Amino acid sequence: MNHGITTAALAGFGTGLSLIVAIGAQNAFVLRQGARRHAVFPVVAICAVSDALLIALGVAGVGAFVTAWPAALTAVGIAGGTFLICYGLLAARRVLRPDPGAALGTGGGASTGSARAAVLTCLAMTWLNPHVYLDTVLLVGSLAAERGDLRWAFGTGAMVASLTWFGALGYGSRLLSRPLSRPSAWRALDGLVAATMVTMGGMLLARA
Repeated sequence: MNHGITTAALAGFGTGLSLIVAIGAQNAFVLRQGARRHAVFPVVAICAVSDALLIALGVAGVGAFVTAWPAALTAVGIAGGTFLICYGLLAARRVLRPDPGAALGTGGGASTGSARAAVLTCLAMTWLNPHVYLDTVLLVGSLAAERGDLRWAFGTGAMVASLTWFGALGYGSRLLSRPLSRPSAWRALDGLVAATMVTMGGMLLARA
């Protein structure tokens, strides 16, 4: 029985990683916050806890209710797509009109903006993305259901994968401190963020 629990948990861990490792809007935001060393803990916690809650709902069988309300996902897609495009345009503006103090170590990049703004942005980026519901509630939930009595072991593995990934991304990106000591490097990172956000936002609006 213990071997079965371990196998199910590892399968859930692998599934969870495969769904969240790809660079997306949420990952790009966590990467930027981690590189700035700004509000890293609350941002990582929001991402991990949100995933854990949604995975738990999926394992508990809430996915069936989500599929019964496609209009809700459409509304979330429109709101999320608009939000991501606006955030992407702000990042693009930083590329075109960089802040002279945006480099780490010069005061601006590491402290600009409030923790409250970072938390609200992270919440919006997480809960206004219908892909989050599709990946966690529906996909992970359906895969967990196939495990029968071991579905919660599978779900727990997926939760641990989320916590591991976001923790590594948020705190590991601090290693970029030296490369990001130059304003030109921040412009490149903001360019990546802008492209990711606008692309993801456009895809959400198109599908909605």
